[in-house]
Amino acid sequence: MSQSLTLPRPDDWHLHLRDGAMLRAVLPESARDFARAIIMPNLVPPVVTGADARAYRDRIMAALPAGADFTPLMTLYLTEATDPADVARAHAEGLITAVKLYPAGATTNSASGVRDFDRVRGVLEAMAESGCPLCVHGEVTDPEIDIFDREAVFIDRVLDPLRRAVPKLRVVMEHVTTRDGIDYIKSAESGLAGTITTHHLIINRNHILVGGIKPHYYCLPVAKRESHRLALRGAATSGDARFFLGTDSAPHLDDAKESACGCAGCFTATNTMPLLAHVFEEEGALERLEGFASRHGPGFYGLPVNDATLTLVKGNAPTRFPAHIETGDGPVTVFDPGFPVHWSVAD
Repeated sequence: MSQSLTLPRPDDWHLHLRDGAMLRAVLPESARDFARAIIMPNLVPPVVTGADARAYRDRIMAALPAGADFTPLMTLYLTEATDPADVARAHAEGLITAVKLYPAGATTNSASGVRDFDRVRGVLEAMAESGCPLCVHGEVTDPEIDIFDREAVFIDRVLDPLRRAVPKLRVVMEHVTTRDGIDYIKSAESGLAGTITTHHLIINRNHILVGGIKPHYYCLPVAKRESHRLALRGAATSGDARFFLGTDSAPHLDDAKESACGCAGCFTATNTMPLLAHVFEEEGALERLEGFASRHGPGFYGLPVNDATLTLVKGNAPTRFPAHIETGDGPVTVFDPGFPVHWSVAD
């Protein structure tokens, strides 16, 4: 007997599309299931001005398959030289939806990020006045801090002081990976939300390291111990509107992942919705998937819920997902959950 679930077409509130051949190859994987996505600006060079965002948006739209219904929600990469007036203008024109904070050196292509937070105070205050959200990669980069502790330390050292200094600023703590992050978001009365990725609901640090290094499970923030994964599952499936889907789907060529210094990122755009149905069903919360994937994100960003729908179907046989997506430069491995999944997206 098959089972089905229909929900408003979901959105992805944290997505990497890259550029060039990679963009053309991976964009259809997101556009097939998702109506909108917050597009990450960490290209080389990064998307730092309104003009950059307009040009990147044009490249994305040009790469869309014919007939695809997908809206890229653009962001700017916050630097210590960011012009507050440019940010305010781009947001007022609807060109950008948010600004992204990368602590310098925290993740892929983050070298241009912020080192001295006092130097971006004017931008943050302008954003607070205009209602433009700040999306945060929440990790410190101090080499003395253990990589598994960097999110918790970031909350104490950076995020909480920043929010106290600019209390009207609306903040999204992206790809939360710890119970510390979950608890901090829950402690806020307003103005703070968190995205949770598909892969952090499925893997912990053992999946990366036990039985040999698994480069396609390596991501930043890195997956933590099992107690944190369970806290993420609890938050995602709770129905709490402060938590919503941001896949952080991050494609890298296999050669770049399977190397002496492999890149961080899991590519989940292809199979996120079936994997989420599996997770939510395991947690006895399938009826709450609609909130997490389709309603909570638009609610935080002040956007309407999508009118179109997406239907997930559960069958008797496991769903077969492609192992790779081919690009003009080489293959990208699709995230493998490591267990059979019986859900699929209906044609």
